[in-house]
Amino acid sequence: MRVIVLAITHQGLTKQEAANKYKVSRRWIDKLLQRYAEDGLEALEPKKRTPKSNPRATPPHLIEAVKQMRYELETLGLDAGPHSIHWHLNNQKVTPPSTATIRRILLRANMITPQPRKRPKSSYIRFEAQQPNETWQSDFTHWKLKNGTDIEILNFLDDHSRYLLACKACRPVTGDAVVDVFLQCVETYGPPQTTLTDNGFVYTSKYRGGKNRFEYTLAQLGIKQKNGSPNHPQTQGKIERFHQTLKNYLAQQPKATNIEELQKQLDKFQTIYNQHRPHTSLKRQTPHQVYNNTIKATPIKNVLEEHYRVRYDRLDETGKVTLRRAGKLHRLGVGRANKGERVILLIDNTHVTVTHQTTGEILGEYKIEPTATYWQKIKNPQV
Repeated sequence: MRVIVLAITHQGLTKQEAANKYKVSRRWIDKLLQRYAEDGLEALEPKKRTPKSNPRATPPHLIEAVKQMRYELETLGLDAGPHSIHWHLNNQKVTPPSTATIRRILLRANMITPQPRKRPKSSYIRFEAQQPNETWQSDFTHWKLKNGTDIEILNFLDDHSRYLLACKACRPVTGDAVVDVFLQCVETYGPPQTTLTDNGFVYTSKYRGGKNRFEYTLAQLGIKQKNGSPNHPQTQGKIERFHQTLKNYLAQQPKATNIEELQKQLDKFQTIYNQHRPHTSLKRQTPHQVYNNTIKATPIKNVLEEHYRVRYDRLDETGKVTLRRAGKLHRLGVGRANKGERVILLIDNTHVTVTHQTTGEILGEYKIEPTATYWQKIKNPQV
């Protein structure tokens, strides 16, 4: 358009000569010359065809609400993706835009860091309990206080609903701590049908040839214990992934100066995780909703397998022998008349029988009493 106008104004072409040369109408040339006379050469540039307003554009207040929610969730150390933002806005009675629109808003605001393409979810083989309390997963992870002290955090997680049953700070996690926290969960939520853990010594002593307190507790309650394969943490994948969520949250909190402060942070996180955080694997529901909307599983009776253990030992100078069971040391009085004799201890779930290694004579039978330190002979074992 500039060429046509300049040809007329500077080269001396007539309007008709310019129309013939550039194959345009006289009427179009008249419009160009009028624009040029009013606003100069800039008026000859093509005008934008974008409408001045778009009735379907996201309102400014919603754009600000999306960015503010993103900031708040990131500050808390919680998931701040488009789906989570959509869920939280909806819970605040704000009609949110679509998740695709939320993502575009975040991209335009440079609030999304590009991530490498992830493996498609369809390629994973997932295992999930069908009911709440069908399987409880447990494990512990590490966290440091402000002064660098290492604290272990023990967790129990329902496999079906991802409901966080317990989140306890310990220094360190012991077998007794595992049992105590587990029994508190049982008292609050009822006993599970099974448990799933790794092969840590606080959960099992099967590689040491015995049972620990946790295993005896499960057997007494009729709960089946399952353990993952050694060096294969994927078996407990849900609780391993949970540890990442927990640490993301703690990283955004002020560093706790003692274990009591850390426990308060964990208690707050437990409420947020269970009740105020949608879970992708739960179709954007919270663990609290899923856990409480389904009938709970219960232990299958008569799953107690008979446990036998054989020990070779020698009686001390007082005719006694010691036996460690579930992490606690017990003393059995066989009798001074047999001091120094070599014996065999036959141990099952309820009784211990002491026999002479050479003659096979039964020297004493004892009832297992987990709370007692000293076990006396049963006077009439036949009864």
